[in-house]
Amino acid sequence: MPNPVTPPPAPESVASVFQTTLSFEPLIAWWQARIDDPNPGLALLARGIMREVEKHPELRGLQTDPQILEKHATLVASLMVAVFPPASFSTDIIGAVPPFQRFSFYHTPRFAEVLLSTDRRVKQPLNIDSASMEHYMVQMVYFLILEKLYGMTLPGTGTIIFTVPDYNMGLYRHYSVVFNSSFLDVHVVGQRPELTPDQLEQLARNPRNQQLWRELLPPENFSLEGFNLLQLTDVTNQEILSELKYDLLERDVLQAADRLEQIQEKMRVLFGRPALQLGIAAYDDKKKAFVDFGRRINHSFLMKQLQRQHATSGFRRIYQQLLQERRPLVLEDVQEADIPSDLREQLLSIGIRSVILALLPYGDDAVGLLEIGSPNAGDLTQFDLDKVTAFQPLFAVAVKRNAEELQTRVQAVIKEKFTAIHPALEWRFTDAALSLLEKIDEGNKSAEIEPIVFHDVYPLFGSADVRGSSTARNEAIQGDLIEHLTLANRVLKKATEFQALPILDELKFYVTKNLRRLKQGILSGDEVSIFESLKNEVEPLFQYLAQHTPELRAVIAEYWNNIDPELGILYKRRKAFEESITRLNDAVSDFLDEEDRKAQQMYPHYFQRFKTDGVEYNVYVGASLVHDKPFDLIFLKNLRLWQLLVSCEVARLTHRLKPTLPLPLDITQLLLIHSQSLSIRFRADEGQFDVDGAYNIRYEIIKKRIDKAVVLGTGERLTQPGHIALVYSQPREAAEYHEYIDYLQDRHLLEPEVEELELDELQGAKGLLALRVKVKMEE
Repeated sequence: MPNPVTPPPAPESVASVFQTTLSFEPLIAWWQARIDDPNPGLALLARGIMREVEKHPELRGLQTDPQILEKHATLVASLMVAVFPPASFSTDIIGAVPPFQRFSFYHTPRFAEVLLSTDRRVKQPLNIDSASMEHYMVQMVYFLILEKLYGMTLPGTGTIIFTVPDYNMGLYRHYSVVFNSSFLDVHVVGQRPELTPDQLEQLARNPRNQQLWRELLPPENFSLEGFNLLQLTDVTNQEILSELKYDLLERDVLQAADRLEQIQEKMRVLFGRPALQLGIAAYDDKKKAFVDFGRRINHSFLMKQLQRQHATSGFRRIYQQLLQERRPLVLEDVQEADIPSDLREQLLSIGIRSVILALLPYGDDAVGLLEIGSPNAGDLTQFDLDKVTAFQPLFAVAVKRNAEELQTRVQAVIKEKFTAIHPALEWRFTDAALSLLEKIDEGNKSAEIEPIVFHDVYPLFGSADVRGSSTARNEAIQGDLIEHLTLANRVLKKATEFQALPILDELKFYVTKNLRRLKQGILSGDEVSIFESLKNEVEPLFQYLAQHTPELRAVIAEYWNNIDPELGILYKRRKAFEESITRLNDAVSDFLDEEDRKAQQMYPHYFQRFKTDGVEYNVYVGASLVHDKPFDLIFLKNLRLWQLLVSCEVARLTHRLKPTLPLPLDITQLLLIHSQSLSIRFRADEGQFDVDGAYNIRYEIIKKRIDKAVVLGTGERLTQPGHIALVYSQPREAAEYHEYIDYLQDRHLLEPEVEELELDELQGAKGLLALRVKVKMEE
């Protein structure tokens, strides 16, 4: 048992507020009362202790001389048997301190290990600062005064938790602390302050208002004599599970890497393993596979290994076993475990010697996989499964909620990017859905959603088309095929110098014949037929020649160096064409989207665009589209001017972009002027709006055919690079646009000349007219 020692100078504590003195009198009184105890053994012990106390009267009264404690250490230890049971002395965490002070004069070995510094001072807990601790202890003193001197018991101050470092493991642990004041007497110094019932009630209503308590119960009127017992109970597991519960119930907890680090640290404390690794993988029911949470945050330390495995690998077999048996897998020592050899090698390669893998169940489904690993063999055993079972549901709920939130976000992206339900029109779809639900609630189970139709809306159509895209694509295909066949022919000619194989001559004939025909022009089906012949007939022969004829390896290597490794074809000119088309389309689309966002602020409208070999877009505006803002024709005029202005900027944008393209391409622009309102209907099967009614179909026919329009009597295409063509039917429609053109010419966006043209007859559309004006490009 420890010997009492002289305490070092104490920092400010309860002793600086109240008179506090160590005394054994309350404990001696306890022993005195046991002299005639019915328990003969206790009575015998009490009589023996009291005889020793009588021999050493210096232990009576107030103890202000630390040397007396050292001199009578054996007798102090005997007295303390009353509160320090010998049978549990080595396991209990108990310490005795002078009244509410921070120095322990007697304690168990575990108390010293957990809570005392080398000079026997009580260490400051990690979770409580000094000021809070002082406030807490002063509050306890006042509650004790009120109870012992005024007969009024207030509810306890609640359980206090100390979080203290565990230097042996390099972690921390949680302990609940009970302050036992059974051997502490409260004395009045001078006259006891009198308290009225109202004042007592006022104190009871304000337990934390220490200024009030000090006014009504001045500290100088009281003294504390005796000692406190501090009894600690390790509640680390309960506290960690409680913290994990709150952590994992928070939103987005699995979306932040730093939050997962915090959870991993708590798991290390729970298992008592400083090097423990935590991993979480979600289960994708559609893919029937475990997946990581995304590229931004990789929660699973095994998933990267799994993704590189074949279907018969050890990883996949183990994961399949988990799904079938739904029992955690415990590998106490990976090196010695009965597992597939490739799994053992993979685990050891990432530094895992001990591991637990547990499914995360949610009802009858599995929503994920929990991975707990350690670099030390034997760190994780079957005995740890009780801990895993305790927090398994918490992780399952977190993964399930994360998956649902992710799905919501995905749906939002799909809604924004891939459907025709434009934000400006969502209100109408919401109304229709609510109406349907009302019908169903009223008992009409066969009710269908009402048609989504908008009447009296004004259309605007525009296109930015790539001039000669079909010709450019065919020329790219033709050029690539010619070069591909030329490279193949070079190998075959070289091969005939070293190999006398009849098949070489036959293949040379095939390649030469196709080269001659391709130079005259490409036909439909040439691309597929030539590719299949090269893939199935020529290239397998090249592989044989490369193995058996070293002299051909250089020319064969040159052939393969020109072949795209992913597509298996020569893809130079087509790649340049596709990249150019894509860059043009992306630039125009992004610009239109940005400009439309601005235009929506002027007046809400429906905007829809499509990418082909260029970009087409529709705009519809009208009163029926907007439920909370009146419509005026001034908004239509504003959008028409906006469309023409945007067309000027698209021409300038693509003009600047052209020199940077792998294959320089030109853009032509076309606008269709339609002054009459029409109706549009949402087609659920197509997920988009189309014009509604037979009368309005003519607008759609014209819109689809005017890109091929030519100027009457000349054969010249209406659309020309660097120009904007505006097609109309009635002269009054042109008059409005002449005003807009004059304005943009004044702004130096359009050239002065305006062409007024008649168009050749189109199928289903006669008598169309057009304006054509050239865009003034930036210097």
